[in-house]
Amino acid sequence: MIYVTRRAEFSASHYYHNPDLSPEENRRLFGKCNNPHGHGHNYTLEVTVAGEVDPTTGMVMDLKELKKLLEAEVLEQMDHKFLNEEVAVFSTKIPTTENIAVEIWKMLEPKLRLGKLHRIRLYETPDLYVEYLGD
Repeated sequence: MIYVTRRAEFSASHYYHNPDLSPEENRRLFGKCNNPHGHGHNYTLEVTVAGEVDPTTGMVMDLKELKKLLEAEVLEQMDHKFLNEEVAVFSTKIPTTENIAVEIWKMLEPKLRLGKLHRIRLYETPDLYVEYLGD
């Protein structure tokens, strides 16, 4: 099994808020991240695809195709967006780094033609990341 990883970067803003909780409880749980005006991050996304090397191409998949898929399915949807208001799923789900990673998996996994999605790694800062390996 071979693992190939592609990186992409995007910027987005968000805030943490659970509508089922009181304003006080939201502030207690989420602190500054509960500011309704939001705050932003420069994310680094790593997408790893696993598979066998195709004897004809010598590749698991064409990494240009993976780049196009990332641009169409993730970057166009999330880059320079206020996630809570501009990405439909986050109107009802708190856009934590964990939830963003899961949603990116859901965006990409059904669209891969070659290989199998192995891992989503999403860096919120250079020293903090979330890794998602699917269900």
